[in-house]
Amino acid sequence: MKTGFTVLIAGGGIGGLTLGVALRRAGIAFRIFERAPAMLKVGAGISMQSNAMLAFRTLGIDSQVAAAGQQINAGGILTPQNETLNSMMVREVSEAAGAPMITLHRGLLQDVLHQAVGDDCLTLGAKVEGYRDGPDGVFVKLADGTEVRGDLLVAADGLRSAVRAQMLQEPAPRYSGYTSWRGVCEVSGGVRPDYTSESWGPGVRFGVVPIGNGQTYWFATANAPEHGVDQPDARTELLKRFAGWHAPIPQLIQNTPNSAILRTDIHDRPPIKQWTKGRVVLLGDAAHPMTPNMGQGGCQAVEDAVVLARCLAVEAELPAALGRYQALRVKRANEFVTRSYRIGQIGQWTNPAACWVREKLLKATAPTHVTQEMRSRIAFSAP
Repeated sequence: MKTGFTVLIAGGGIGGLTLGVALRRAGIAFRIFERAPAMLKVGAGISMQSNAMLAFRTLGIDSQVAAAGQQINAGGILTPQNETLNSMMVREVSEAAGAPMITLHRGLLQDVLHQAVGDDCLTLGAKVEGYRDGPDGVFVKLADGTEVRGDLLVAADGLRSAVRAQMLQEPAPRYSGYTSWRGVCEVSGGVRPDYTSESWGPGVRFGVVPIGNGQTYWFATANAPEHGVDQPDARTELLKRFAGWHAPIPQLIQNTPNSAILRTDIHDRPPIKQWTKGRVVLLGDAAHPMTPNMGQGGCQAVEDAVVLARCLAVEAELPAALGRYQALRVKRANEFVTRSYRIGQIGQWTNPAACWVREKLLKATAPTHVTQEMRSRIAFSAP
């Protein structure tokens, strides 16, 4: 891009911060507008698979990300009675890719990115509500009534992006049919530090993910109406739902304060092929919100950021840069949206006969086949 070119970024989450780091490395001016008044350690755990770690390597921060979390070497899908249905050879996949799979607290990942971005280009307590696009630039409208001019607006403001809503004027996000609970706690024994698992029952699942620093991130899903409320509280509800399931599931729930359990309905959006319009472009969940069943939501946002920054750095004109970004990213990210949605639907089956077939198919799938499928999805190289 020409001298004086400025990128405005709506949202200071994983995608927005990573883009800031990538733009700084490329020497492109930017400003990030984050609606939260402070960069707090919020959320639970997150998985940065090898593809994301390779993307971070191009920015020189992969070692910092790895140091903040836990390397995963193996994984599996289990029954509620702890019988292995399928195994994932994560270490072999990581070695083939040339980068590890790291799980960590989302807040710690945010800290790493924040430190790499710095504070000089980050504005907190600034909610982006819309924009004006024109031949002389794009003007971001903030909630306090002010406008800020730039040459490009990147919507990194999540599933319910205000920028995407103005750009595309589409229906509300799609509800998956199931809700989720997430938490982080310490538990003594019963958690192998380099092994992640999901246990599948009829209409319910429970995931166990060590994230380093003596902590374990866990998540649960259950078929439920949208906008449900736990009665009398989340921990009581979960202890009832997962009573009799294998260790350390009950212990993880019991060791997590009720106030620290996050309940979130799972939504996504059907894939779209248009991510750019004029001087506006979508990134991360604003472009391709997906269900969490493949652990690739954050990873794809990181890929988006690295690729977009590279396109802006090598193309002289904005339309060419945005066209190249869209051509490189749309198909790959949308495939994850579609596959993740399908996996979630299968994982939430309730019919006993269907669940029996599901278990038989999982047992019959060779670990080498799973390994090859994982390799195909974590391949990443900057354009």
